[in-house]
Amino acid sequence: MSDFIGLPFRVLPNPRAGTPGTVVLTEAGFRRARDGIAAWAGYAPTPLVDLPWAAALAGVDTVRIKDESGRFGLGSFKALGGAWAVAQVLVAELARRGMGNAVSLPALEAGHHAEATRAITVTCATDGNHGRSVAWGAQRFGCGCVIFVHETVSQGRVEAIARYGAEVRRVPGTYDEAVRAAARAAEANGWFVVSDTSWPGYTGVPVDVMQGYRLMANEAVAQWEGAAPTHCFVQGGVGGLAAAVSVHLRTRIAPAPKLVVVEPERAACLLASAEAGAPVAVGGDLDTLMAGLACGEPSLLAWRELGRSAAAFMAVPDAAAVACLRLLARHG
Repeated sequence: MSDFIGLPFRVLPNPRAGTPGTVVLTEAGFRRARDGIAAWAGYAPTPLVDLPWAAALAGVDTVRIKDESGRFGLGSFKALGGAWAVAQVLVAELARRGMGNAVSLPALEAGHHAEATRAITVTCATDGNHGRSVAWGAQRFGCGCVIFVHETVSQGRVEAIARYGAEVRRVPGTYDEAVRAAARAAEANGWFVVSDTSWPGYTGVPVDVMQGYRLMANEAVAQWEGAAPTHCFVQGGVGGLAAAVSVHLRTRIAPAPKLVVVEPERAACLLASAEAGAPVAVGGDLDTLMAGLACGEPSLLAWRELGRSAAAFMAVPDAAAVACLRLLARHG
């Protein structure tokens, strides 16, 4: 643990933890996502890996990590949400076009509606992970896809998205500028935004994204053995994944583990929102090695959950991510 000594971590206990609020994600919506994704060709739960050496270093009984690296071959911790939401957009749009209840996910995957889906385009902004899932879902279900990335997204991440047949457009500025560029392009071209962040007037699709994310937490709970977990550390970003995990743990484990949302110190919009007591944006270039978390504005839906349920918010420097990668690598 000496690699971490002296690093400037910030931890903010959430003063509003435990306050009542509205239901962000329904159980019926989760069951639909769980059953739908489980029926996809190639689906298998990803492992919850025991790290006894990490527990020993930290002086606790158990440390386990959810390993999403093998999910559908995407190498992304967001593989489930975007693709599930793409499928829901297509089912709803084909129904709106008069195909009614004949549209099903197996039929989409089998290409039975290929002519119709080819005329539909989905779009989103990404730091790399969500866009990869959306592009993969678009390829799997046969629709067009345009992904917007900001100027500091690596070429490797761009190529990983383009591998699934998506057109990738780079725009100046930060992730949040890319979100706005995708929304403008969708409005101008009649495309469908499949975003994992939400804002006033745009919440339906992000709910589907978050319900897809919940399946990761569901798998983790199913694999957990021994005494119930006391704490769960989950990455921040706009907060959609963290909020999905929060909802699921609260409904499956009693008492729920204390949820700690972790962000890069240069893009800690959720911690800043907790300090302010309301969603706020953080400025600057958001330049962090934790590129998938370089987000300056919280998701509205995510904040509704995390603002009342997260036990704490934590900001860590890039050096901590590097030290952790090296530590994990040393242990295989």
